[in-house]
Amino acid sequence: MRATTRTRHILSHLDALEAESVHILREVAAEFERPVLLFSGGKDSTVMLHLARKAFLPAPIPFQLLHVDTGHNFPETLDFRDRMVDRFGVRLLVADVQSYIDAGDLRERADGTRNPLQTLPLLRAIEANRFDAVLGGGRRDEEKARAKERVFSLRDDFGQWDPRRQRPELWRLYNGRHRPGEHMRVFPLSNWTELDVWDYIRAEDIELPSLYYTHRRTVFLRDGMWLAPGSWGGPGDGEPVQERMVRYRTVGDMSCTGAVDSPASSVDEVIAEIAASRVTERGSSRADDRMSEAAMEDRKREGYF
Repeated sequence: MRATTRTRHILSHLDALEAESVHILREVAAEFERPVLLFSGGKDSTVMLHLARKAFLPAPIPFQLLHVDTGHNFPETLDFRDRMVDRFGVRLLVADVQSYIDAGDLRERADGTRNPLQTLPLLRAIEANRFDAVLGGGRRDEEKARAKERVFSLRDDFGQWDPRRQRPELWRLYNGRHRPGEHMRVFPLSNWTELDVWDYIRAEDIELPSLYYTHRRTVFLRDGMWLAPGSWGGPGDGEPVQERMVRYRTVGDMSCTGAVDSPASSVDEVIAEIAASRVTERGSSRADDRMSEAAMEDRKREGYF
């Protein structure tokens, strides 16, 4: 009997992460009738959009995109968002926080931040469009409340999250069952880290908004974070502005997203910087997560991302 030689192909770490995310995206497309992909123009949602394109080529992406616009987003991010929508020919739905404020459904916060105000526009958009699955770019390494959440995370009729209703996901098997009125939040990047995301950006040559790399910016110091002046009301008395070379590790509402001092002007330099860091991206640059010890979990229980 002639012996046969079998060659075993071992996926790299990034290839394995990509394969898992592509599998999740295809599962969503197969199981749900009206899925939507959250897209802000930030690095995680941009990677997710890239993965969606790879998952369904040569067919178009079978999801429309949804962005909850606080009205205080960075102009660079919004310009990038619109360019990506035009480039890839996808449909973008924008839920505008300002319109809810104008209608009296939401009130401005005393601190000027609108990040916590995104929940109502998001839930209304989900209800109005009958979305049954919402794809988000959340990762478990970002924050301890997100570390609790499954890849397929069930939300009730009010869009709320209950940690006690988390379902087991053994052997990468995902349970998408839900009752009318409920929907699923799905996180294809759940098992990625910030460093994985940047390694993938380098490997796939993915374009990002310029504010992820070092640039000269006018900022002021508040609670140990460099914030950008803007229409949201900052800076206040005793908060002098100055120009610094900074970049952003994460992108959100200008009133709660801090820049970090950095000379990193390329993907390789960003990767080296992150590898040496001992603070998570949200821990170093998101004021909204400092409101309380359980700030993120409280918001997720109310229907936040």
